Amino acid sequence: MIIDSHCHLHDPAFKDLGETLRVALTHDVWGVVGVGVDPDSNAYMLRAAASFPKAVWSCVGFHPDRPELDDAACDKAIAQVHDNHARIVALGEVGLPWYSLEGRADAAELMTRGRRRLNRLLAAAARYDLPVALHAPHGAAVGALEALKKHGIERAVFHWHKAPADVTRAIVDAGYCVSVGPEVVYRERDRELVAAVDLESLLVESDGPWPYRGEFEGMPSGPWLASRVAEEVAKIKRLPVDDVMFQLSGNTCRLFDLMWT
Repeated sequence: MIIDSHCHLHDPAFKDLGETLRVALTHDVWGVVGVGVDPDSNAYMLRAAASFPKAVWSCVGFHPDRPELDDAACDKAIAQVHDNHARIVALGEVGLPWYSLEGRADAAELMTRGRRRLNRLLAAAARYDLPVALHAPHGAAVGALEALKKHGIERAVFHWHKAPADVTRAIVDAGYCVSVGPEVVYRERDRELVAAVDLESLLVESDGPWPYRGEFEGMPSGPWLASRVAEEVAKIKRLPVDDVMFQLSGNTCRLFDLMWT
């Protein structure tokens, strides 16, 4: 059995959440950490966790690569953290912009704004000792790592991690985790990451409903893919699948302080 450590259950693709969780369970995925990206999705995730308390754990987040989100939306997300810190398992998905900067003449200004927002969000996480699920791909990873250290955040995962090997090593050496998704089945970059990182520092995720290629081409994406990711991690590590799933689930439970059942 495995836990999907990062899924967008608020997406309309999962409009029947009960059915989504049933299908996930048939693929040995017994729980899902559902991230938020804005005030509306945060509110949805809080309701979802209340409706399915044994299968869904909610996070409150503010996605950094959504240029349409303004400071007022960030203020509201931070207020949701303060109001619901006892009901959530993490601050997430938060981080630094990267993809939205491409081709923008004001990229430096947008990154400065992104750093300011992330610092405010991390201050809220530090206040309540919440772990953090980070969106910090490629060149954003270094800045996110520095921000975590600045705020004394002890638990964090760099979701769908993509960064140079030396940056990954610095993240892991600092005691943080990295996660991989379905691309590990067919993309060499992700496979090299799994081979290089100790199993104790790895999580798996679907990032559903993000679509994937390879054997997943044309297939619905959701939490059920996390078990396939775990199987591939086991192959790369050359370890028994059951042992790897147990370790990965334990990693997720420790990071998010979930009850081990």
